[in-house]
Amino acid sequence: MTQSIIPWIGVLAAVLTSLSYIPQVRKAWPRGSTKDLSLHMLAVLTSGLLLWVVYGLLKADLVIVMANCVGAALSGSVLAFKIRDIRAGR
Repeated sequence: MTQSIIPWIGVLAAVLTSLSYIPQVRKAWPRGSTKDLSLHMLAVLTSGLLLWVVYGLLKADLVIVMANCVGAALSGSVLAFKIRDIRAGR
């Protein structure tokens, strides 16, 4: 495999995994539909993504940083919606 395609594979992987959270955010935001989601899973996932951001910063890898910033923001949004729903008794 040529060296020039390797970064593009990383970018494509980053885009796909980062955007995979959008359907869940769209479901959870207006309707408060987080009943079937685990609070602990969301907390661990968001923490892991934030650690990937730190790792990317330490490695000076923009693809890792950007992808995981997007993923952490979206996952963190769903986590915030889950906490909102727990407090509201849903």
